[in-house]
Amino acid sequence: MSRKIVVDPIPRIEGHLRIEAKLGADNTIEDAFSTGTMWRGIELILKGRDPRDAWAFAERICGVCTTVHALASVRCVEDALGIEIPPNARIIRNLMNATQQTQDHLVHFYHLHALDWVDVVSALKADPKETSRIVRTLSSWPKSSPGYFNDLQQRLVGFVESGQLGIFSNGYWGHSAYRLPPEVNLLAVAHYLEALDFQKEIVKIHTVFGGKNPHPNYLVGGMACAIDPDRDTAINIETLSRVKRIIDETIAFIEQVYIPDLIAIAGYYKDWLYGGGLGNYLCYGDFPEKSLDDPSSLLWPRGAILDKDLSTIHDVDPRDMNQVTEEVSHSWYSYANGDDKGLHPWEGETSPNYTGPKPPFEHLDHDEKYSWLKTPRWNNHPMEVGPLARVLLQYAKSDPMITDTVNMVLGKLDVGVEALYSTLGRTAARGIECLQTAQFMRHFYNQLIDNIRTGDYRTANTELWEPSDWPKDAKGFGYTEAPRGALGHWIHIREEKIEDYQIVVPSTWNASPRDAEGKVGAYESALRGTPMADPEKPLEILRTVHSFDPCLACASHVFDMNGDEITSVKIV
Repeated sequence: MSRKIVVDPIPRIEGHLRIEAKLGADNTIEDAFSTGTMWRGIELILKGRDPRDAWAFAERICGVCTTVHALASVRCVEDALGIEIPPNARIIRNLMNATQQTQDHLVHFYHLHALDWVDVVSALKADPKETSRIVRTLSSWPKSSPGYFNDLQQRLVGFVESGQLGIFSNGYWGHSAYRLPPEVNLLAVAHYLEALDFQKEIVKIHTVFGGKNPHPNYLVGGMACAIDPDRDTAINIETLSRVKRIIDETIAFIEQVYIPDLIAIAGYYKDWLYGGGLGNYLCYGDFPEKSLDDPSSLLWPRGAILDKDLSTIHDVDPRDMNQVTEEVSHSWYSYANGDDKGLHPWEGETSPNYTGPKPPFEHLDHDEKYSWLKTPRWNNHPMEVGPLARVLLQYAKSDPMITDTVNMVLGKLDVGVEALYSTLGRTAARGIECLQTAQFMRHFYNQLIDNIRTGDYRTANTELWEPSDWPKDAKGFGYTEAPRGALGHWIHIREEKIEDYQIVVPSTWNASPRDAEGKVGAYESALRGTPMADPEKPLEILRTVHSFDPCLACASHVFDMNGDEITSVKIV
């Protein structure tokens, strides 16, 4: 007889997510259901507004993805109105995007996901001298002395003796699924704290070019910043030197801390190859060297992989009305012509229609509607999006930077490429990609410097800025590869106002409920077949779900405060 385990809400993510799993007699997950428990409503808020203001609303969907929605939004408005941006604006946007990717991946690994593998309390038993020796075998990072780790250990002792673990509260410490020796746990905790301090430095690049973080400023037609080497009130030589220093320090941290930690921790779990999921991967591509309309100019390529077949890359066109669709057969929305018919976002509808029980959700009928997330599909296929999808696509295309790094990581772990199709592989892909995006930061910084040296200081193009110059009716598509995966914004402008606006975010792709044909989404698929050591402490569920880095705030946007829930784990 199967049992049911409910984790609601999943901690260490952005937003509210409920996971329900059915366990077999051997405590292996037989089936799983993903439920977004907050209502999505940004599309309705944007209707009737000036399209030039859309980015400011869309960007506030989330405080973690602090720039990607603004980027996708200005791109879709520019696409609709035919606005070209200056080279400096394209370069600055790419630099800010690479900064976001890099900082987000660091935060995810250390602060949202590492504690699924690292037993903090175990670090109290560590020998600081042995930890120091281990660190010195991994890299040349200067903070590696026995005294440094001894001081850190004493800080942990203070937490424990006070009876309050602070930021390390509510973990499943002592769980049998943890495998790291105390010395490696101490190493990981030390770098958790270092990364917590360092991540705030990276996003200062956003304040240079966007004025602030989170939610830096953007502009339809370019960027709202001025470049002038001779003015103190503009981006000048001193400012750019500061940006270069941040980039250099970021690359050093990733090369000497993040990647070595990833390899060290994964080495103790390399047989934990659960959570592979769908085997279908989707990328819109990003980081244009020229035009967004030219996929060949994207440093991150566009394409799709089906059934783990890296020999065939399928073409992707998000403008094609038959390719990207959303249906609501198991979502708390209604469509005018039937809920089981997928709609392309340019035809999309956002009509909430809640038919479930009153929160908190004691019981959900999974044969009916059970989530506030819609169900996106690409050519009728459920798809996984995110770092693993991007790394696999580049690996399939033999991109040298990604291929070399993937082979290095796989070689040090002594595993084959098939190991990537797992929870651990998804986690490794994020680290591999983080090293690449940090190098992108340097690449685009150098591009900007070279362009400024030619005397080109332009950062914005105000052509077609006046609504009287706009077409009376226009549609646009804007995209980016957010840290969590493919992000698309579709806009319909009529008579100078937003007629309709639809957003399909990465966590909607990954966390979607079933479709009308019963095909599951990425989370639901990835959890199947996972053995659990202790269902009362569902660490394995957290590992796999966290490996996707869920952002339900992006997928759900607005919620009813009366529906707030208390964290709970239930087995019935």
